[in-house]
Amino acid sequence: MRPDCRTTTREHMNTSRLFLVSPARRLASLAGLAWLAAGLALAAPLPAAAQERTAVIGARAGLQPWSDPLEALGTLRADESVTLSATVTEIVAELNFRDGEAVEAGQLLIRLEDDEERAQLRVAQALRDERRSSVDRLSQLQSRNMAPRADVEDSQARLRQVEAEIQALEARLSNYRLRAPFDGVVGFRNISLGSLVTPGTELVTLDKLDVMKLDFSVPEIYLSILAPGLPLTARSVAFPDAVFEGEVASVGSRVDPVSRSITVRAELDNPELRLRPGMLMEVVLQRSPRQAVVVPESALIPSGDRQFVLVIDEADENRVARREVRVGERRTGQAEILEGLEADELVVSHGVQRAREGDRVRLLGIAGEERSIREILEAHRDEGDA
Repeated sequence: MRPDCRTTTREHMNTSRLFLVSPARRLASLAGLAWLAAGLALAAPLPAAAQERTAVIGARAGLQPWSDPLEALGTLRADESVTLSATVTEIVAELNFRDGEAVEAGQLLIRLEDDEERAQLRVAQALRDERRSSVDRLSQLQSRNMAPRADVEDSQARLRQVEAEIQALEARLSNYRLRAPFDGVVGFRNISLGSLVTPGTELVTLDKLDVMKLDFSVPEIYLSILAPGLPLTARSVAFPDAVFEGEVASVGSRVDPVSRSITVRAELDNPELRLRPGMLMEVVLQRSPRQAVVVPESALIPSGDRQFVLVIDEADENRVARREVRVGERRTGQAEILEGLEADELVVSHGVQRAREGDRVRLLGIAGEERSIREILEAHRDEGDA
């Protein structure tokens, strides 16, 4: 007996439908398992790295001397400078200095041959002694009415005459001795013993270098702020790491009609005698000196025309708050804060891109208080915070 074909076909279709539906059910089961795993993952505690606070470096807003810089170029001059020259024709008899030697005021530097003048002085001094004795004798005789008054007066006149001759000889003799008029440094010695010099011959230069004069020009529009005592700093390419401080000593009385600038003279202390006349100096004039709240320029967060900083509240576990500030003048690496921040407040100086308002941050250190930024970053390099 043959089996029923319809029954066999129906069973075959049921079996095929079972195989067609089973993969979908299996996918649904897998999806349910995935949602279950995600829920378990969310319920599990976060890793330690995810819970760690953002690491930043802070900087404290400080109250510092501040000014608006005005830059110029200037030329140095010695505080006192002179070239000693001969006033007579004579031979050099004595030299008492070496090249570049520091000398004192009144020190004998050069002596010319003066034997004849000294002999004439001795003759005049002897004649003075003789005439002084004559005046004394005649005065005694006149007091006893034994000599006329006219003889006494004549002898006194002759004494005054010889004393005047002595003064003239001494003055002429000083021309043979060249002394330092002030403390300073002599230049090169370009003469030798036995050289014949004539009036006008330059013998030695002398410069007073412990204080230097610095002449520079500024536009006339700044004339209203220029006054003696205004502080400034100066630099030279010869000493790139040195900053020389000084102040304005005087302001020129005339404005150049061509350049429309005025000449200013400042004074710089030069105790180590490093500066020399003729050097070119880069001058920064400190206009409007004042006390200002200053923060590192890296702490500023620009947003259009506005500036913000991230202030760290140390009392609230280093919670960060975003605050708008008004910025004044800037200089290398620093910015003046006019409004929005007080002195001694702590701001984020490094890590401003990672910190968010309301976050509590981990403070690696405060730059400038104990260590530099480089030292702080090197100390935490192994932790991956840099």
